[in-house]
Amino acid sequence: MRHRVAAVSAAALLCLGGTTGVARAEPASPSGPSALVFTVARGDASSGTVLRAAVLSCAYTAGGTHPAPRAACDAVNAAGGSFDRLLAASSGGSRPCPKRFDPVTVTADGVWQGTRVSWKHSFANPCLMSAALKDDPVFAF
Repeated sequence: MRHRVAAVSAAALLCLGGTTGVARAEPASPSGPSALVFTVARGDASSGTVLRAAVLSCAYTAGGTHPAPRAACDAVNAAGGSFDRLLAASSGGSRPCPKRFDPVTVTADGVWQGTRVSWKHSFANPCLMSAALKDDPVFAF
């Protein structure tokens, strides 16, 4: 299962690599490059099944396979690159969820403003994940 997560991440980065010709034609960002792969997995990130993944590139123009790249780049910028702040900034605490254990893990891997990022957070079930990330465009894919 670990190989499946690595394969999805590698494939997403390879897809992003096809757009690097455009990125090289633009001036480099003063704070460094930003390219991230986000995943949502059922179970633990290392042994779970990846349900969906998205690639996000933030430069002068936002891009990648993420459905709302500009909004996602703006949200990560507003959080200062701290994905834990995205969880803290959400207002989903009042949503009622069942007390069923069906773990879901979200991850962010790649480079943010020139710094290597490897982050994951697990939720007890999809409802709690949805509640915690309700207003967050980063994991809305």
